[in-house]
Amino acid sequence: MLPAYPARIVSGRRNCRRSGSLTTLLLVAASFGPAAAGAAETEPPVTLDPVTVTGRAADAAAGLALDRPNTGGSRLGLTPLETPASVEVIDGRTIRDRGQTSVTEAVTQNATGFTSLAAPGNGGSSLATRGFAGHGSVMQLYDGTRLYVGSGTVTFPFDTWSAERIEVLRGPASVLYGEGAIGGVVNVVPKRPTTDVRNEATVAIGTDGTRRAAFGSGGPLGEKLSYRLDASGNRSNGWVDRGDTKNLALSGAVKLQATPDLAFTLSNDYGDQQPQEYFGTPLIAGSLDRALRHRNFNVADSDIRYRDNWTQLKAEWAVSDALTLRNTAYHLTSHRHWKDVESYAWTAATRRIQRSSYIEIYHDQRQVGDRFDATWRNSVFGMKNEMVGGFDLNRIEFKHTNNSPYGGSSTVDPFDPAPGLFLNSAGTSPRSRSRTRQYSLFAEDRLAVTPQLSLVGGIRYDAPTVERWDLAAGTAYTKDFRTTSWRTGAVYEVVPGLAFYGQYATAVDPVGNLISLSPTQKDFDLSTGRQIEIGLKHSFLEGRGEWTLAAYRIVKDKLLTTDPNQPAVTVQVGQQSSRGLEASLSLGLWEGVRVDVNGALLRAKYDDFTQTVSGRAVSYAGNVPTGVPERTANVWANWAFLPGWEVRAGVQYVGKTYADAANTSVRPSYTVVNAGLDYRPTDNTKLSLRAFNLFDEVYAVAGSTGSWVLGRPRSAELAFSMTF
Repeated sequence: MLPAYPARIVSGRRNCRRSGSLTTLLLVAASFGPAAAGAAETEPPVTLDPVTVTGRAADAAAGLALDRPNTGGSRLGLTPLETPASVEVIDGRTIRDRGQTSVTEAVTQNATGFTSLAAPGNGGSSLATRGFAGHGSVMQLYDGTRLYVGSGTVTFPFDTWSAERIEVLRGPASVLYGEGAIGGVVNVVPKRPTTDVRNEATVAIGTDGTRRAAFGSGGPLGEKLSYRLDASGNRSNGWVDRGDTKNLALSGAVKLQATPDLAFTLSNDYGDQQPQEYFGTPLIAGSLDRALRHRNFNVADSDIRYRDNWTQLKAEWAVSDALTLRNTAYHLTSHRHWKDVESYAWTAATRRIQRSSYIEIYHDQRQVGDRFDATWRNSVFGMKNEMVGGFDLNRIEFKHTNNSPYGGSSTVDPFDPAPGLFLNSAGTSPRSRSRTRQYSLFAEDRLAVTPQLSLVGGIRYDAPTVERWDLAAGTAYTKDFRTTSWRTGAVYEVVPGLAFYGQYATAVDPVGNLISLSPTQKDFDLSTGRQIEIGLKHSFLEGRGEWTLAAYRIVKDKLLTTDPNQPAVTVQVGQQSSRGLEASLSLGLWEGVRVDVNGALLRAKYDDFTQTVSGRAVSYAGNVPTGVPERTANVWANWAFLPGWEVRAGVQYVGKTYADAANTSVRPSYTVVNAGLDYRPTDNTKLSLRAFNLFDEVYAVAGSTGSWVLGRPRSAELAFSMTF
């Protein structure tokens, strides 16, 4: 079944102009045929037999989706070709064919310039792009709604089974979603209820005791009701000692098409994760000893668990051809727990590992919100115009419980670490609570000046208020933020399918996570940023080939930095910047063969940034920000070499990164190769053999100066999938 994308009319031409639909060609031929002009008057209407277009869904979903409307880069539902920004759409079927079961894997192995900083402390979901890293600069959305970050952690969504697609926007997005998106945005769009029956299932077994099962179903429940239901579960023994993992994701939605113009959709998503209780591998004398690769330095009674529940009610009313109203009300709860020893350091004198930071933390978070917007399509002085305006309302309650000051220490043999038990000298109790009330007003407009030239702009006003109570000290504060973000850009389509664009955008980032802002940060403003970007997008060979090229520069001001004259004082005058080139290509070389390639070159640096080291101020101006690689690339190729058989291979390259602002601790570059072989015994069944990290690269995705969080070693799985 081909993915459903709503048709759009642009400059008098449907965006399906390159789809190759036989039906469209027949209609065009009939319209321009020599007898067409008078046929309606002289001949009775002719009823044609239905024409069925068949093809492989994987081929239809492949490519950069330049002509498919999306919601990640614009609230107007523009296609990437119409949007003056870098937008990518990763199809859910492509993600699952490549064996990517987590959102982080899907984004970093497919999207241009995105890399992972995944670690247990950030929920395994932190990303970096365009020189900026972490949840405070790279925002994550679910179905177009932002998830507020508490203490640097986001744990939902995580599973790709229920994803229809993942939309990626590179560059500032505060004008769309508010503070915290100067680097980019990832939007996971779930599968929708369908009016036709769709059932699918998969089971898999793999190395390290991996077991996976998933089921999905959609279809009609009556004349006006339809549904979608998805469930997936994963278990594994893990690749480190005591590395057991398991997770469960449930998703369900019911849609009521009350009238042809009015629809309501009620959905609920639930996630329960117990990830690998592994906080990294200590370095010995500053280097990684591969003999420690499978060692786990956590305690025996460690515990990590995340539980998230998301309920949403959406309404859409097409009042007329010119006016559409939408409203989304939602409720999210997150409960997270960590009990771990998280810091490991090599001691040369004893040749043992010193363990410290015995940390127990609970997060209890509740987010209630509503978003309303109205889209108006009209004409301005004879030029086609689309405009959307609306508001966001949110209330977020967050409670942080811990055992600060995280005392306790122990030493273990690096090659045979005795896990021991958790030490909790201070006791675990509630330490802080916050309530954040937020509202925003936003508007976006697209004016088609000519059939080739369009202007796109937007503006957003945000007004969050944070109230925070220190439950241990008995103190409290209230902080109001007010900020306005905007962007303006132009797209010029030289010929159908070839477009130049340029954009200027502003953005804001918090100096810390807004809903868990510490008392020491309350007197600072939001950091501000600005970007200029130009680019080119091209669809050619009747859509079989697509490529993009983008160049940009981003500057972020108001970083917290040490006062050079008073090392004990923090001031908000710092600055960092990035500039880079990004390119992507998707090309169907011939029938059954496709290559997808993307790469990013980046120069990121601190322009003005100072830290206190041993009581004195040290400038790091000119250094690369932590966790930011300056070279990345992804390559995927697939070949249907025989009827029913297809082979694919992927290569991911990530350049070196620095673990400290001084740029003295380097995590080396790495290259990971994945491969797969599919066999289809019948049209609706498939056997897949997949290999991950085929050449067993030892690499680090995150970490500190003393320990690294290593990536998955070589592994394999055998999966059976079917549709019915």
